[in-house]
Amino acid sequence: MQLPVVYQKAKEQVCKIWTSLQPLLTVHVGLASSTTALIILEQCGKNKGYQERDACGFHPEGACCVLDGPEKIESTINMKTLWKNISVEGIDIILSRDAGRYICDYTYYTSLYYGNGRAAFIHVPPLSESVTAEFLGKALQTIILAMLEQCGEQRE
Repeated sequence: MQLPVVYQKAKEQVCKIWTSLQPLLTVHVGLASSTTALIILEQCGKNKGYQERDACGFHPEGACCVLDGPEKIESTINMKTLWKNISVEGIDIILSRDAGRYICDYTYYTSLYYGNGRAAFIHVPPLSESVTAEFLGKALQTIILAMLEQCGEQRE
């Protein structure tokens, strides 16, 4: 599902995912246009600091995702473990604790909030000659399968 670059609409879609589909895990993928060959695994979402206006010229009430929500929410997926144990030939993978204060982090926090931490966020580079759609798809598949393995371990 492609989410719009609009805070309120992205939040509505994320809520809909959690209420109607009730997934074990939701994995969000966002574009990190400043990178060329780097996948970034985001560990947590932040609630406050959303001053930048979205595609419709708005920013969230109180510049936060959820009024009175916790300052940050950690994913139940241990991204550090994932980062240490996974490699994809031809692209670097790094760990991050700050997805920025725009639609990506807003979406991530919202999903973590409504999914009780059962969400993940991966920043990917733009497609290029070296990072093709097929290559990126296979890399994401490898990463997501490792995330699902962690989910399985948590359920046991």
